Amino acid sequence: MGLAIYRKYRPITFSDVLGQEIIIKILKEAARQNKLAHAYLFTGPRGTGKTTTARLIAKVANCEKRQSDKEFQKKGEPCNKCQTCRDIDAGLDLDVIEIDGASNRGIDEVRNLKENVRVPPSSNLYKVFIIDEVHMLTRDAFNALLKTLEEPPKHVIFILATTEMEKIPSTISSRTQQFHFKKASLQEVIGKLKNIVKKENIKISNEALELIASSAEGSFRDAESLLDQLVAGGDKEIIVAEVEGMIGKIGFDKLSELVEHLLENRLDKSLEMLSEIEENGYNLARFNKDLIGYLRKTAVLSFTPTMEKVFKKELTEEHLSKLKKHGEKFTKKHLNLIKNLINAYAQMRYSQFPIIPLEIAIIDFLKD
Repeated sequence: MGLAIYRKYRPITFSDVLGQEIIIKILKEAARQNKLAHAYLFTGPRGTGKTTTARLIAKVANCEKRQSDKEFQKKGEPCNKCQTCRDIDAGLDLDVIEIDGASNRGIDEVRNLKENVRVPPSSNLYKVFIIDEVHMLTRDAFNALLKTLEEPPKHVIFILATTEMEKIPSTISSRTQQFHFKKASLQEVIGKLKNIVKKENIKISNEALELIASSAEGSFRDAESLLDQLVAGGDKEIIVAEVEGMIGKIGFDKLSELVEHLLENRLDKSLEMLSEIEENGYNLARFNKDLIGYLRKTAVLSFTPTMEKVFKKELTEEHLSKLKKHGEKFTKKHLNLIKNLINAYAQMRYSQFPIIPLEIAIIDFLKD
């Protein structure tokens, strides 16, 4: 069985981690000076590199070459060649313990962890405990963990990871170094996907690649997993229609086409497109959400052109160019269209006939 793309192209050095420059700079400097903290708290959306960075800390803390080569230590990176680095990458190192907070959330599990903490590492300098989805721990489990975080043995590093920072007790977070991982920009995700398809010799259209990246919503892992699914289909070339069918989401070009009809007051063309989208089985509520997002960017560019520099991080040059053209046609009255679509979205999510609120929203505006 072949290795999944997201695992095959997982960063193996700090420098490979994309989109988290400030965090990586701090961690590399700590590694250079041998001043890694005893406890970290990584927060942020899924697929942004929290667990990957945790494993990199485990490697850099225990890398054999760093311990014997002071010059290499100044790089602040693991060597990825010694036995310890290879074992951690393969998930075979007994001193790096990964725990799923969702399935090990009770006080008994944390007590077992505390007993494990007291045992020195078998072969490494440090035992590293990576607790993913740590917000799922019970209150009693957090209380049991607290004492260990306050006075951990010198041979232990804790790395807590969560997508829901607000659920972490302040007594826990205050005893860690906290880092917030941000969503990757569209350009960063596209860039990594282009690198992967080049190395894997995958044929894919630019529009299909861009749709994969945008549907991942800032998650490298989600984008890579979706690419993996599409490659498994075995087609000679992946086109945007396949991606749309796989994820139930409409690509940018079709969104742009509908917006053109709406801004030009073409009711017949707009309703024809909606009917076609419904017949093809796409998720209409999700489509409306994307449509609202498109029109929101159009409105912002229309009234505040300087926001172009912000949208450059989220859009390709071609897509930004189309938005700017639509921004020139957007007027104050079109704000009512956005309001109509937002009201329709609230109804569509629970309706057995989601196309009806969307059609009414468009008809109400264009016939006004």
